[in-house]
Amino acid sequence: MKKKRVIGIVGPTASGKTALSLPVAKALGAEIVCMDSMQIYRGMDIGTAKPTPAERASVPHHMLDFLSPDQEYSVSQYASDARRAIEKIRTPLLVGGTGLYLQSLSLPLDFGAVGGDEAIRKKYHALADAEGAKAVHGRLWAVDPASAEKLHPNDLRRVIRALEVYELTGTPLSAQKMPGPEDAPYDFLLYAVDLPRDALYARVDRRVDEMMAAGLMDEVRALLEGGLSPDAQSMQGLGYKELAPVALAGAPLADAVSLIKLRTRHFAKRQLTWFKRDGRIRWLPWQPGAPAEPLIAKIIQEATEE
Repeated sequence: MKKKRVIGIVGPTASGKTALSLPVAKALGAEIVCMDSMQIYRGMDIGTAKPTPAERASVPHHMLDFLSPDQEYSVSQYASDARRAIEKIRTPLLVGGTGLYLQSLSLPLDFGAVGGDEAIRKKYHALADAEGAKAVHGRLWAVDPASAEKLHPNDLRRVIRALEVYELTGTPLSAQKMPGPEDAPYDFLLYAVDLPRDALYARVDRRVDEMMAAGLMDEVRALLEGGLSPDAQSMQGLGYKELAPVALAGAPLADAVSLIKLRTRHFAKRQLTWFKRDGRIRWLPWQPGAPAEPLIAKIIQEATEE
């Protein structure tokens, strides 16, 4: 059976994904499936660079604004929810920079040929509830470090699956055939903007300044005053984590802003490293100040032809 085509515009923060995705979506009659671990939260708009109401009105968006900021959310939950959205859309356009989310959509939900054992799963879910996902991941490191290295601690479903396979067979999952790109449930056509590193960092710094000017500090205060804990999963996002001490304890604002810029540049670098490892991605060279139309035209042409 032919796999469903999923077009994707991915890559590091501030690289221009939205500038490409909206005209591409309009030209292809596509609907956008957001692939961002922070844009899922309601009330966190400025610091997540969420599409504006006008942009969202121009193209249907999915996986956006559907969680309260006090809720926790896992990689495996995203995979299940995003797949449901993708199956309902004629032409899905995946847009975002959360590499773990892309990985979760690229792997079978239940990989490995070995059957399941509900008792084993319950045991490790109980451990996660009591001690956190990292404790479960630590168990996997002890018996199957090769699988543990590939799986993020927050990808609890697959970490538990790897432990389940080991307990049922006595053989690490890494010693068995691991799924590759050919096993992905979708036919991905992926693109990323390839900006010079110094230009990307300059865009990061400028975006942080624009967020502050747009009222990010007020957004953080409103969330905390509304009862959101600074320890909430959502408040660990860039911008929110650094500004919480300013709102709660009067920490110096200028220092917090500088820290946001530094950490966001480091984050962009890690994103680049992650996505550069993915051989499926077609990188689109783009110089600062150059028009985006040639890149948009290339994506539309290739998506139409293939």
